[in-house]
Amino acid sequence: MQFLKSLLISLTASTLLVSAVQAQSPATAPDAMVRDLSNEVLNAIKADKALKSGDTNRVQKLVDEKVLPYTDFQKMTQLSVGPGWRNATPEQRAALTREFRTLLVRTYSGALGQVSDHKVELRPFRAQPTDTDVIVRTQVVASRGDPIQLDYRLEKTDGGWKIYDINILGVWLVENYKSQFSSQVNSSGIDGLIKTLTERNSQLAQKKA
Repeated sequence: MQFLKSLLISLTASTLLVSAVQAQSPATAPDAMVRDLSNEVLNAIKADKALKSGDTNRVQKLVDEKVLPYTDFQKMTQLSVGPGWRNATPEQRAALTREFRTLLVRTYSGALGQVSDHKVELRPFRAQPTDTDVIVRTQVVASRGDPIQLDYRLEKTDGGWKIYDINILGVWLVENYKSQFSSQVNSSGIDGLIKTLTERNSQLAQKKA
């Protein structure tokens, strides 16, 4: 179960795109987008041995092509950093977003080998046509094991719906990292957090190698 939790977080970082080259229509319903994108990514993993082996370069390519266009990593990072974000320079914000995205990819790339016959099913979706911030609730199911709760927070933008947070079995990704990041910012500032993330990514890269 913990292994699949890691997998599903990464498809944020962890499940998201109808096509690597087809732009999302702003009119696409958020629940339909999440369903189609989630299953698209899962199918891509099943068909690619390098992805299933946790090849970091292949995982990064998957994120760049399929996840990034439909995920607001900057907002995800901003919320995770908390109040310290307001005082960060544009350069620091860019560095934080880059290192946080890299951390998610490197931390969870090894989980991809566990994907088998998993698929994503939508749970009842309730929202008004005028809503600009919604939660899409899903569950990941396989032929064996209990369904896994996986929910998404999305914001409507000019370019369509963007995912900015994920809830796995009752734990929101942003909230999980916020306590860690806030402590780091309080003790050593934004630069200290950037340094910690950079060092962690370097350690994960060496471990993978």
